[in-house]
Amino acid sequence: MPVIATNTAANSALRYLNSNASEQSSILSKLASGSRITKASDDAAGLAIGTRVQSDVTTLSQAATNASQGIAILQAADGGMARIGDILQRMKALATQSNSGSVTDDERAYIDAEFQQLGDEIDGIAKGTRYNGESLLDGTSDYVTGTGIDFMVGTDSTDVIKVEITDVDATALAVGTLDVKTQTTAQAALTAIDAAIDTISQARANVGAVMSRFEFRAENIATSSENLSAAQSAVMDADVAEEKSALSSADVKTQAAIAALSQANQIPQNLLSLLKS
Repeated sequence: MPVIATNTAANSALRYLNSNASEQSSILSKLASGSRITKASDDAAGLAIGTRVQSDVTTLSQAATNASQGIAILQAADGGMARIGDILQRMKALATQSNSGSVTDDERAYIDAEFQQLGDEIDGIAKGTRYNGESLLDGTSDYVTGTGIDFMVGTDSTDVIKVEITDVDATALAVGTLDVKTQTTAQAALTAIDAAIDTISQARANVGAVMSRFEFRAENIATSSENLSAAQSAVMDADVAEEKSALSSADVKTQAAIAALSQANQIPQNLLSLLKS
């Protein structure tokens, strides 16, 4: 039976009102954040899974950047090697010309002047082919002088692609001391230049192989990142339609609790009125 000292009905209505208000707050938080898990108690297991997946997505984003950088470095190196290859072809043509018996010594001197300039240009290209301020082809960078540079291209620390670039300056190609001033030296130059052309061809093939690997890995990273993002969305994202429906239900219950509390608060007053009458 209702009593004046303790309004049990009002206390019950207030408890439901507070519970409904808490539910509304939780739903609004989910709608505002777009996440169905705004605190660990919402879904501890889901939060752990979602956090791990988010970590993998973030790592893959950086891995994609690493792959792009690797490709850019190799493209720069290949471009420099291609120019050096063109120079070697011209040097071979000059050596062939100087090796002809119909060429005079004076003419060979003119031919050799161009030949020497081209040898210097090989060094200029090797030194000037840079990425992020570092020369790639002259033997001074870690890409050449060390054991190569590792690019992390996955979520595991061992998932790397190593970049190693062949030193192709004039000294490394053994063309820095050549001349074509005589038929004899021109013949020797032809042999050395053929070997240098083979070196450049092999170096470009190696660069191309690693570049191809980077490109395929970049595509795989994009696919993996897309799949992981979808998985994270399934675990973490709020269902807006469902949450809106829940919010409407909570609103109705809150209004009902307010009405019930108002009615319950009238009980003591009604009892007092009865006692006075």
